[in-house]
Amino acid sequence: MIAIFIRIALRYGAGVLVARGLLGADDASAFSADPDIQMALETGLGLAIAGAAECWHLLARWFGWEH
Repeated sequence: MIAIFIRIALRYGAGVLVARGLLGADDASAFSADPDIQMALETGLGLAIAGAAECWHLLARWFGWEH
């Protein structure tokens, strides 16, 4: 399911880059349909979410927050 959201985000991101003239239309279609880019973004997003959860846990321990 996350791949669907990443593909949509890549399509909109590529559209913004084409509208600003920073990316060609052919490059944008390849960029938004490339499974390697999608997998890299999924991995990065997963790592960012895990990192945020760990930072939140660390802050909770430092400040004595309870459930």
